[in-house]
Parts: sequence; structure tokens; C-alpha cells
Amino acid sequence: MSRRFALVLAVALASGLASAAPRLSPEEEARWRQEVEEARKETQEWLRSDPSSYLAAIRRVSFGEKTVLTVGSDSSNDVVLEGLSPKHLRLTVSDVSFAVAAVDDGATFTLGKDAAPRREATTGPALVGLGRFGLRLSHQGYPAVIVMDSKSPRFAEYKPVPFYPIDPAYRYVLKLIPDPKAQATDIASTASGRRRAVRVGWFSFAVGKKRVRLAAHRMLEPGPAPDSLSVYFRDATTGKGSYEVGRYVEPKKQADGTYVLDFNTAYSPACAYSSYYNCPIPPAENQLSVAIRAGEKDPRYH
Repeated sequence: MSRRFALVLAVALASGLASAAPRLSPEEEARWRQEVEEARKETQEWLRSDPSSYLAAIRRVSFGEKTVLTVGSDSSNDVVLEGLSPKHLRLTVSDVSFAVAAVDDGATFTLGKDAAPRREATTGPALVGLGRFGLRLSHQGYPAVIVMDSKSPRFAEYKPVPFYPIDPAYRYVLKLIPDPKAQATDIASTASGRRRAVRVGWFSFAVGKKRVRLAAHRMLEPGPAPDSLSVYFRDATTGKGSYEVGRYVEPKKQADGTYVLDFNTAYSPACAYSSYYNCPIPPAENQLSVAIRAGEKDPRYH
């Protein structure tokens, strides 16, 4: 631990910034448990059959050195998909967005949840609809297209996601201990080079009798909201009950400036389900020696 962080942490502890949440009332706990259960059921149903499910992914095509990829049924395209017009789409990537343009007469696409047919659009990372197929536009500083198929054969491999029991002991309400310099850093990723991020600060809390801390990051790439935070972590269950790369949890900011850090909502990254995704690898400072027996267990799709 650096001297600077030790001083910041000492001040935070003295002022109560690193304390856990007050205990939930029976009524609040019942509502919270129901919300967690409902979210888990939604995850199962989404994974089982949704066209945007991780199991719908059938291919990843990287832009590499190119700035343009073409999509259509003709074999000359970068992404060849049956049932489309020969030269259906042209995808042009920039540092911050994608330009999507239909090429052949009559060719159209949809964007996100909007079912209206389009001929052109400029968008950040998004899902482009092409009938039974979808194109997930992924940037991350290493732009690529993930091809989704609503009839993917991988849906036949579906099995329920296992979870640890819901436990309020792993739900914390904390203040963020800010990084004085909001330090820019690089985070390793599973399918690309290192990705740019900023370490916004740390959360300090106790697991049982052991006090630990985790760094919170914001990715510096197209897609994440400007105020989004993620905690990428490994713990004593990693590779021994939870996914071997690690897990993620999203701190939820409250009106009073505190954050709910609820490990009951911790989840495995997309690469736990499909090799076509590119996922941040938890940094060394977020390796915990204690076990976080909450949230998703290893889905065992590899």
C-alpha cells in the first residue's frame, strides 16, 4: 500500500467513509431479495433464447487495420451472411463511432430497440438488426463486429447460470475514496491489447473480520456512460467456484453520494460464455485473498 493511499484511507476510516450499510429492515430486505431474484430470473431467460444473448454470438470479425467492413450475401464481403442482399451494408469506424450505410437498393437495417427500417445511421457501440441476424458493433479501442444469430446452435447448449445464495452480508453502502490524481491506467483484456481506463478511486470494506479494498475504474473508450463505474475483481473463489478470469460488480450511486456495492449482483464477464467477446481482466490490485461467496458462480460454458 502506498503512503499516499494509506493516508487517504486513514482519513476515510476516521470520518466513517468506509463503513458498511446500516442493516436493512425486514421489509427492505424482503424487497431487496425479491429484486435480486427477479434479476436472476431475467438473466436466465435472456441467456436461454434472446437474440442478443451471449449464446447468440457465432462469429467475431475485427476491423484490424481497416476502417471499413462490408456485409452481405456475396462471398467478397468481410462478413458473409445468407439471406441478405449481395452488398447489404457498409460499416465505417472512426475513433468514437460507427457509420452504418445500406448499399444495395432496398437494403435496410434496424438499430437497437428501434424497429424502424433505416438506410443510414451514425452510432456508438450498438446492435444492428438484419432479420434473423444482428451485428453487435464493439469498439473498445479495438473495433470489431460480433455476429449474432437468433437461430444460433449454441442455444442448444443452454444451462442455467448457478448463483451463490443471496446474502445481505455482501451488500455494502460505501463512499468512494477518490484517487487524488484520477490516475489513467491500462487494463488487460481477453481478446485485445491493453485498454485505456481511469482509476476513479477505491472502496474499502470488511469481509468478515478482514478489511479489504477494491479499485473502481471507468473505461476510456466509446460505449460506457461518462459517470459509469465498474469494479473488476478476483477473490478466493476465482477458478474454484467462480469464473477463472474474475467477476465484475457495478457500484450504484445514490442520491446522497454513497454507492451500493452489492456482490449479490456480481456477474461473470461475457467471455465466460463465448470466446467472441473481449473482456477486461481484473487488475492485480483487485485480487482479494478472501472469498466473496455471492453473485454468479462459474457458468462452465468453456
